[in-house]
Amino acid sequence: MPSPSEVVIPAPPLRLGELVATLALAQDNAFGQPLESQLRSCLLAGWLGDAAGLDGELRATTYWVALLRYIGCTGHTHEVASVFGDDIAIRAQTLVHDAGDPAAVMRDVLAFATVAHPPEEHDAVVAAITAGAHDWAVLNFTSGCEAGDLLVARLGMSDDVRRALAHTFERWSGTGFPNGVAGEAIPLAMRIVHLTHDVEAIARRLSPQAALDAVRDRRGRTYDPALADLFLAHCDEWLRRLAKVEPWDAVLEAEPAPHRILVDADLDAALLVVADFVDVKSPYAVGHTRRCADLVAEAARLVGLNEPTIADARRAALVHELGTTAISNAILDKPSALTRAERDRVETHTLLTEQMLRRSAALRALSPVASAHHERADGSGYHRGLRADAVPPAAAVLEAAEVYVGITTDRADRPGSSTESAAAELRRLSKDRALVHDAAEAVLAAAGHEPRRAPRAQNPAGLTDREIEVLRLAARGLTVNQIGETLFLSPKTVDHHIQHVYAKIGVSTRAAATLWGVQNGVVG
Repeated sequence: MPSPSEVVIPAPPLRLGELVATLALAQDNAFGQPLESQLRSCLLAGWLGDAAGLDGELRATTYWVALLRYIGCTGHTHEVASVFGDDIAIRAQTLVHDAGDPAAVMRDVLAFATVAHPPEEHDAVVAAITAGAHDWAVLNFTSGCEAGDLLVARLGMSDDVRRALAHTFERWSGTGFPNGVAGEAIPLAMRIVHLTHDVEAIARRLSPQAALDAVRDRRGRTYDPALADLFLAHCDEWLRRLAKVEPWDAVLEAEPAPHRILVDADLDAALLVVADFVDVKSPYAVGHTRRCADLVAEAARLVGLNEPTIADARRAALVHELGTTAISNAILDKPSALTRAERDRVETHTLLTEQMLRRSAALRALSPVASAHHERADGSGYHRGLRADAVPPAAAVLEAAEVYVGITTDRADRPGSSTESAAAELRRLSKDRALVHDAAEAVLAAAGHEPRRAPRAQNPAGLTDREIEVLRLAARGLTVNQIGETLFLSPKTVDHHIQHVYAKIGVSTRAAATLWGVQNGVVG
């Protein structure tokens, strides 16, 4: 008879709306906002769409666009942090500034870019950023749109949703990015979301009156004037209504019918989207979650868990890093030891993972494993300090897999260790009772102590072996010069390889190329 920790209690089916709403929570993290902020803006978008008389298809498009607006945000976080330091802080500011006013945007950009530099360097920093600001913005926003499009396509979103999301950073006046699209050439769904996302943030962070003043001031510049007028006519009612609803419940109730249910292979594919959305945030995390999930599935089988439990263990592994979206890349990619305060910040990610998963009745079943991946058998882990007997066996396997993958992966502050070193460390932790012995041994057996990669007769998209080498290094965030030094190539030759890669796979940014590489098994 199985132990209570091995008994599988079937979870309710997962609706696509629940998964996308969970991704919206992760986007809140990336922008330094309270959970459910983007859900609240989705509700405003729905009410504005209703008042505008949208038909059912356009209402559905607006719903998905409102929840997925920043789905590409992790794809260019590394680049944002490299300029501004704290990517989350600068993004939080963008939610309240007037994105249709280039002067206002530049003030924020310069304030954040200079804060980490001594006063005597400010003039040089300002000059450098001013000179390259336009080109950087085009590349940055193109990267976010391309990465987001790859992810939403994998979720099966319609062409209308994808087309609208490509205009995430455009503005009514034509002063947006990356293409300066203006007016009604911006899809209506995105014009609605531009307005309602700003209103939600300004009303919450400043005041409802400040939000309404912003709509009046930005009418015809940042926002479609007809939509601005319609919103102002109903604003008092909608903001009062927004204060009384439970955003999660209201958003799921508004999910367009018929509801798409994710089961079996569709569920696994959708959770892989979550994994890649999280991992692409840092060049040092690319492929991390997939590696953990593969190890967990095989190791769970080796410790004798039943097939339904193995499937759920792998799914839990695919979502276990959701909370890292709340950690600045200034910390995740820091090339030196973390301070105590920075370690405290990192340790919040398991709690956030739990908080996001538990909102969904279907994903809640994965939380006891997913949110326990930094617990330790002796109670020394985080965030609950649970001992071995307080977590499911699958969680013990994920704990060991997380350690193994972490040790063998390059980090900003140190190169990855050999698999032999990782094995020795896992066995030491097992001996010291920090890891469950059987779980650690199963992970090591599943890893095989050697990297295993299926032989490939031909590289995907016709990439050469050298182009794949360059792609892997670019995915880790190395510059053209650094790649050249690593491979003993000139920067010009490296750039040629990168451009060939982009042309062959149909992208133009590192983030999109990285996601393509993960999806096609050549990065990670």
